[in-house]
Amino acid sequence: MIETSTHGDVAVLSLNHGPVNALDLELLTALPEALRATNDAPVVLTGVGRCFSAGVDLKRIVDGGLPYVERFLPALSTAALAVFDHPRPVVAAVNGHALAGGCVLAAACDVRLMSGGTIGLTELAAGVPFPTVPLEVMRYAAGPAVNRLVLTADRLDPAEAHRLGLIDEVVVPDDLLAAAVRRAERLAGTPAAVYARAKRQLHAPAHERIAARRDVDDPEAEAFWGDAGTQAHLRDFLASLAAR
Repeated sequence: MIETSTHGDVAVLSLNHGPVNALDLELLTALPEALRATNDAPVVLTGVGRCFSAGVDLKRIVDGGLPYVERFLPALSTAALAVFDHPRPVVAAVNGHALAGGCVLAAACDVRLMSGGTIGLTELAAGVPFPTVPLEVMRYAAGPAVNRLVLTADRLDPAEAHRLGLIDEVVVPDDLLAAAVRRAERLAGTPAAVYARAKRQLHAPAHERIAARRDVDDPEAEAFWGDAGTQAHLRDFLASLAAR
């Protein structure tokens, strides 16, 4: 589900969960555990196959209904925060499509390199709202571009994502992993305690917004995701994807 390898002092975590690394409860539960197992090493997060992650496994959402949603959405937030708050450098090696929740996981990393595919927030196209943590991670990572990403559900190619500042560097596919490892090694040259403190300072406004809004917004988001009308829309959305 998550493959771990080491390149020098850098831990490489590779999402390996089906053809598109769709996010389900099991994968999201495994990710924080994999990060803890790195013993605070610098990390590269990437995907196996043609996708970094194509986002939430919507079929599981439809099949599981509200009981599954009530477990899934907190796990999504926990996983995003585990990446966002990892004290050591975390570099995303975006090897293909990074959509919806996949985009959030990439955005939670300190630096994002991309070699192909598209990246974007497709939640509104699917008809579901954002929980607090994913939205605030995106607000931190994308800055002014977050409005466009959220409201239009655009899928950006690497060049456009780089222009907007969502991606830090576009890399040819054969060089992606090595470039990400080098970037993680370079960031890890800063004393660990100093780097961790800088991340905490930078992330403090996002955490303040999360603390202020989560108790109000997340129950509303769960109700939307589990609503019968939303479930029907998701079935239609999945059917439209299958027909392409």
